[in-house]
Amino acid sequence: MGYDVIVVGARVAGAATALLLARQGLRVLAVDRATFPSDTLSSHQIQPPGVARLARWGLLDRLGDAPATPRVLFDSPAAVLDGAFPSGGAIHSPRRTVLDHALVQAAREAGAEVRERWRVEELVWERGAVAGIRGSSGGRQLLTERAPLVVGADGKRSFVAQAVGARAYRQRAPRSFASYTYWAGLPVTAGELHQRDGLAVAVFPTNRDLTMVYMSAPLAGFDAFRADAETGYLAALDRCGGDLGARVRAATRAERLRTTPDLPNHFREAHGPGWCLAGDAGVTMDPVSAQGIANALRDAEGLAGAVTAGLGGTRPLDAALAAHRRERDRALRPMYDFTLGLAMYHSGPVERLFMRALAERGEPAEVERMFGAFAGMTPVDEFFSARTALRLAAARLADGVNARLCTAPLAR
Repeated sequence: MGYDVIVVGARVAGAATALLLARQGLRVLAVDRATFPSDTLSSHQIQPPGVARLARWGLLDRLGDAPATPRVLFDSPAAVLDGAFPSGGAIHSPRRTVLDHALVQAAREAGAEVRERWRVEELVWERGAVAGIRGSSGGRQLLTERAPLVVGADGKRSFVAQAVGARAYRQRAPRSFASYTYWAGLPVTAGELHQRDGLAVAVFPTNRDLTMVYMSAPLAGFDAFRADAETGYLAALDRCGGDLGARVRAATRAERLRTTPDLPNHFREAHGPGWCLAGDAGVTMDPVSAQGIANALRDAEGLAGAVTAGLGGTRPLDAALAAHRRERDRALRPMYDFTLGLAMYHSGPVERLFMRALAERGEPAEVERMFGAFAGMTPVDEFFSARTALRLAAARLADGVNARLCTAPLAR
């Protein structure tokens, strides 16, 4: 049997791409070395734009008991902000054992063939173009499967990207390491984001009444951290506001600590003859901004539309994929640059004044816009801009003038 598309990698980006292509009537094969459900390192958070996509696809109710988190407490030395997301949005933070399995099952239900524990050994080439894959399950005899398009959705260390020589650009060296685990008996009524110089911490509820507590810090401190990771992890939480360290110490750790320094930053060329890339295989950014899952869902939707148009004859496939790559880069570049800034783990005087102005104004709409920028709902380069800073400064000045007028003694 021939296929229209073969997808290498069946986690978020791959399974979502397979699902959407199969729903368009294409013959899709997706393969992955893993079995499902299974875990993988993750920031967990599905930002509101990603949640909205899952809802449109009819999959939001498949995230198990991971609660929606519509409110966030942002704690920094400059200010503490408590607010909601714009338009009633919410973050969901499901375990990857739940999310990935749900997407794989949905892809199968849509008609895609999904092979688990299947390892790709090489790409098949014909006349200078990728024409399929060769691999096996459990070390058995190599099998060859063919398709006019192979999608590499196999993560930041993508085999497909390496095999086709996809060029990396806007590449920046890793800046962070990350460490997280799950806690029982640590109830939270809102998500928590804590920022300190040299530290970022996220606290969000996940499945089975557990709370995921995630920290990241500059890569330069990784060797010292891993010498005694548990002590370093708790010491980092002690630096956060709201007695986070004490609350975590009073809870029960449910699983081992997961730690990684493998956090690269790059864009890759997204397509070529017979191949294209999806999700982290195409764009990888530091997880300090927790955009990975939402980006993967967004990329899957855009790529599926381009592939459907290209294979369906609406427009040439190469032109459709090129347009998708341009849109991907246009949409992700501002958040990519913002994320690299966050991964410096240092707030300058302008950022501190920005946060103080927001806190002193006390306007829920402004705080919502800020959380919307962090979540990818509002373009970060529009909110964190000189125009917004001037507007907040002017409003703060006006508040001060009004306050002085109200308290001044009446002229006699």
